[in-house]
Amino acid sequence: MKTLRFFAKRQYMILAFLMAILIICGQDKPVIIDYYGKGVNFLPEWVGVNEQAKLLLEFDKAYHSSNEVSLREAACLDVQYKLLASAWQPEDLFAGRINNSALSILPQPIVGFTYSLDETTLNNLLVDTRLTSENKVALKNLVPFWQKENTMTKLINEYPSDMAKALPTSDFQNVPGIAFPLYRISGTQMDYDKLVRLGIPGLRNEIEKHQSINKSASSQALYEAMNLALNTLVKTSLYYADMLERQKTEFSDKQQIKDLNRCITALKEITNHKPTNFYEALQLCFLYAQYSGSINYGRMDEYLGDLYVADLNKKILDKNEAVRMMASLFSTLESNHRIWDSRISIGGKGRRNESNANQLALTIMDAVNKHHSIVPQLTLRFYEGQDKILYKSALDLLSTGYTYPMLYNDDVNIPSAQSAFNIGNEEAVNYLPYGCGEYIIYHKSVGTPSGLINMLAALNVTLHNGKEPATNKNMGLALGKLEDFKTFGQLKTAYKKQIEYYVAQLAQQEALEYQVCAKNASLLYLSMLFDDCIENGKPLLNGGVRYKGGTLEAYGNTNTADALAAIKLLVYDQKKLTLKQLVNILDKNFVGYEKERNMMLNAPKYGNDNDYVDAIKVEIDKHICDFTQTQNKKTDLHSYLTVIINNNANTLMGLQTAASADGRQANTYMANGNAPTGGADKNGLTAMLNSIVKPSTFNHAGAVQNIKFSKELFVQNREKVETLLEGYWKKGGAQAMLTVIGRDDLKNAMIHPEKYANLIVRVGGFCARFVELPKSVQLEVLSRTIY
Repeated sequence: MKTLRFFAKRQYMILAFLMAILIICGQDKPVIIDYYGKGVNFLPEWVGVNEQAKLLLEFDKAYHSSNEVSLREAACLDVQYKLLASAWQPEDLFAGRINNSALSILPQPIVGFTYSLDETTLNNLLVDTRLTSENKVALKNLVPFWQKENTMTKLINEYPSDMAKALPTSDFQNVPGIAFPLYRISGTQMDYDKLVRLGIPGLRNEIEKHQSINKSASSQALYEAMNLALNTLVKTSLYYADMLERQKTEFSDKQQIKDLNRCITALKEITNHKPTNFYEALQLCFLYAQYSGSINYGRMDEYLGDLYVADLNKKILDKNEAVRMMASLFSTLESNHRIWDSRISIGGKGRRNESNANQLALTIMDAVNKHHSIVPQLTLRFYEGQDKILYKSALDLLSTGYTYPMLYNDDVNIPSAQSAFNIGNEEAVNYLPYGCGEYIIYHKSVGTPSGLINMLAALNVTLHNGKEPATNKNMGLALGKLEDFKTFGQLKTAYKKQIEYYVAQLAQQEALEYQVCAKNASLLYLSMLFDDCIENGKPLLNGGVRYKGGTLEAYGNTNTADALAAIKLLVYDQKKLTLKQLVNILDKNFVGYEKERNMMLNAPKYGNDNDYVDAIKVEIDKHICDFTQTQNKKTDLHSYLTVIINNNANTLMGLQTAASADGRQANTYMANGNAPTGGADKNGLTAMLNSIVKPSTFNHAGAVQNIKFSKELFVQNREKVETLLEGYWKKGGAQAMLTVIGRDDLKNAMIHPEKYANLIVRVGGFCARFVELPKSVQLEVLSRTIY
């Protein structure tokens, strides 16, 4: 079964190739390759290939040890930590690197979700010549069971017939389509503040307190499993401490040995009491995040700010050392290869001890600048009345060409979250973006984006009466022949029905995904740090989390609006083409119809403050967001919300999408997020900003806007840029992802990539080194207007 992970195939091919080279060359230590070029992460030296095999067999045995979901998971976790633990690297200051495992229980591993089988990793182990024949046979015997027992396969097998028909399990990168499910439990933002305040012993006390109150059998099993999971976390911490003691002999540098000793001490201390200093707290939070499978890090300036300032005041820490610590941690985060996540939020309303938090927020900005790479995804929340130094420092950092932090306007987003999630202001103040820009409520909600919809493909299929243009296969609803759409309103109505059909299916799929996960896993580490789970004695997805929400990723919004505007103008208003003629031109991908294509390209485009097309964009966004929002009434979800975000799926889905009436040729990228189509915004920056504030922010869970500035404008005319941005925020701008770059840097990087190895660009809700992106994605980034 193919999993929907961006670039996964390419990454695994590189991984397998490098593994093969190392095996052929007689590498005597088991390895995990870091395919982003940051080196090799070794497993502990005592965990050879045969030990790995035995641990995988133990994991399988642990899975069969109990029919009670929570206790079974606790048993598996007690084996898993040895499979995941990775050795300290020379640049490290914290322990907690992890590897992939062929079998795992994680909410969002590289392959699948919760219980998963990573056959690529398993096959790499099976071809290792050092693996004994006995272990090879035993491992191979596991495969048939886990091919059926992994949670993703279980989920797909539970699809009702109409869902199975509507939602392909194929990778959206490889086949045309309108809607695709995603398989993951992602975007979790745990209560790290609680972890720091209580520590492992305090968490245990809280569990035992409620264990004495909630006497139901299921609650008792959950509490027992949570305690076992905490025991495993203690073992994990001591396992790393032992690993570091063994590794000390490999280092001769005095500073490295000092760093190792500090880490060893902290790893031992956090097993016995709550963190007493900044370093211990950071080590505990990182280790917990790694083994919980959560790949976002919450409001870090709040939960670490008090300890940070206390350490500064006691003079047991200075800012330079704190920057060094955090920069090293960010380098370790990068080894997780989670460039679409790894969110750290700073600033904003609702933080405890805001003055202390602000001091740490500034240090975090210095640390990301020192690290200067593609993670963490640093996010600055700001509001009128916040200390202006945070916003100024963010713009200073962006002016250097670095693409972080992303900017989020609390004065717009808090009331928007309150409306979209139907919650009070006191909870909405804790909205947090994760991943590519989706919002959740900090440690009170989940909002996994488990589906995506290609709105432009939905329009194209509607224009072909339920057939996909490139393949001529039936897809979606047959809503009428072209001659049936006598008015533009009739065409829009049909298109909206197509969207509604797929949104309804994806909402049901989201709910089913949570239900299947809940039957199979309690997600113990997550449950301990989400509100209400311990108190109610219920796991995260089985009645524990306060707000069980879901999100739907929408792509092609801008292209769809531009295409509908061109159809309205050329077919219905000016009558220069019939709808049949226009669709025939699209089917021929404009070959022989350059004049007609230019007519479509020159039709009004979103991003120019032109209400002819902007009104259509507002209407189609409102339609999908409003309809998606109603699906919670038809599921057991508290909320189901659209997100108009982007990673690189706008490009990958575009490569499978037929030509469209906005003048876009077949199999080319679509526009990014809530931004105009690259190069279509021709009336200047003010007009573009005026357009992107028109769609509502009150009915969805996040939308992103990428804005590209030239260094000349941003640096030499900083006051003018700040004035423009201030106007944008006051008019309702919710978010901005700014890139400041030389006008010719991207073109030159495509010609001479070796000279631009460290050129970092904003792709969508994540950043990447430009030269490492596929050419199709490079071209989409290059197409965006630079101001």
